Amino acid sequence: MIRHAAIFRLVHPAGSAEEARFLAALADLAAIDGVGDFQIAREVSPKNDFAFAVSMSFADDAAYQAYNVHPDHVAFVQDRWIPEVSSFMEHDTVAL
Repeated sequence: MIRHAAIFRLVHPAGSAEEARFLAALADLAAIDGVGDFQIAREVSPKNDFAFAVSMSFADDAAYQAYNVHPDHVAFVQDRWIPEVSSFMEHDTVAL
C-alpha cells in the first residue's frame, strides 16, 4: 500500500468562500478509482505554517500511477492546485 499525503497553505483567506470552493474541489478527487482512505484535515499544531493536510491510500504502485495521470487529477492540479496553493510539502510512503 502507498500512502500519499500533502500539507499545504492556500492563497485564499482563512474561512473565505474561495477556500471552501477549493476544499470542495479537492474532495472530489476521492471519487477517482483506486483512491482509498481519503481525508482532508485542518492543521491545528502551531509548530508549522501549513493550514491543511490531504491524504489518501492506494493498493499498489499501479493504482497510484493511474491516479497521477487520471484526467480529473491532472485538471485539478493545473486548474486549482498550481494557482491556489501557495506552499506545500508532499510525501509518499510505504509501511516498513
